[in-house]
Amino acid sequence: MTVGIVVFPGSNCDRDVAWALEGCLGIPVRFLWHEERDLSGLEAIVLPGGFSYGDYLRCGAIARFAPVLQDVRTFAERGGPVLGICNGFQVLTEMGLLPGALTRNRDLHFLCQNSSLEVNSGSCRWLGGYGAGERISLPIAHGEGRYQVAREQLHALEDQGCVVLRYTANPNGSMGDVAGLSNPAGNVLGLMPHPERACDAATGGLDGRRLLEAALG
Repeated sequence: MTVGIVVFPGSNCDRDVAWALEGCLGIPVRFLWHEERDLSGLEAIVLPGGFSYGDYLRCGAIARFAPVLQDVRTFAERGGPVLGICNGFQVLTEMGLLPGALTRNRDLHFLCQNSSLEVNSGSCRWLGGYGAGERISLPIAHGEGRYQVAREQLHALEDQGCVVLRYTANPNGSMGDVAGLSNPAGNVLGLMPHPERACDAATGGLDGRRLLEAALG
């Protein structure tokens, strides 16, 4: 199998994801430039972290119009697994594949630290390797990671089992302590923490490995 990694002008975690998938897990990858339209032969798609198109306007607002994302949308709507990490999560909300928006952190500071999370995987295929209520640690690195959505919609997402990752000590003010969100079908996951930075015991722990291993199906 091969995983596609979308590369926008301003992406800076695409190589990190490739290193984690290929170097740590032995999963082949193919980089997808933002103008590319060919997703043939890909089993999963990752939208990596970074600053797509310089984060002008707001994070992910320009990236949503990239040609490659027209095909990523079709891929997701057909049930293909799509993972959005940090800026990738922001792009997924701008595309409307996930509801809500990521806004400036509560204290208006860029946060770069390890974060404790609670997993409630529901039907999310990306989190099937974790136990219900399991606590894991993944690093965060963002200035606009505060998840916001209408209060009644947040309750609906919780009822549908779409709130799949929560901060145990909310660092950025996200509503409902949301750190990661899936669509009801469970094939699309957006999260602010970086699982690709927790795939090697010597550099960032191993708690991200099971998430990325889910790309194997």
